Amino acid sequence: MSLPNITLISFGFFEQDFLEQIAKAVQAEFDFTVNIREGRIELGEYYDPARRQYNGNTLISIVDSMTFPESNKILGLFNVDLFIPILTYIFGQAYLNGKSGIASIYRLSNERYGMPKDEQILLDRTKKEVIHELGHTFGLIHCDNPICVMRSSTYLEDVDQKRQNLCHNCKTKLEIIF
Repeated sequence: MSLPNITLISFGFFEQDFLEQIAKAVQAEFDFTVNIREGRIELGEYYDPARRQYNGNTLISIVDSMTFPESNKILGLFNVDLFIPILTYIFGQAYLNGKSGIASIYRLSNERYGMPKDEQILLDRTKKEVIHELGHTFGLIHCDNPICVMRSSTYLEDVDQKRQNLCHNCKTKLEIIF
């Protein structure tokens, strides 16, 4: 039997080191092998000109339709402003107990908020968001623990306040799943 596997698909340009550090964090948290792949889709058809954003619901369905026989879970990483119809914006989303999720670094960078560029902060926030969305694919719901990576993040400050790890309760729930 092969080891459980997660595939991280980059849509757009990301430094290889950035992707490798995210993969390393995901592997450490879930104890799965993580593969990095490059994805190509024409994003224009998912752009909503009225909102000037990209529809997360349609992008996640595209990622979900991709198949990698070796992968148990797939996460698409983007650098575009995502929304779903009921929210102004999202950092990411995932199918609860599904195989797929998406995340975007667009609203995770300091520059978006008039602060100085900080690659380490961007990397830390992205790790949290990717691990959070993958947690949903494993059936984990939002956690009340303020430092758990599964805590809901409506604002950037919410992302910054939590750690990139599952709390004891979420880790226990994950172990029960496996």
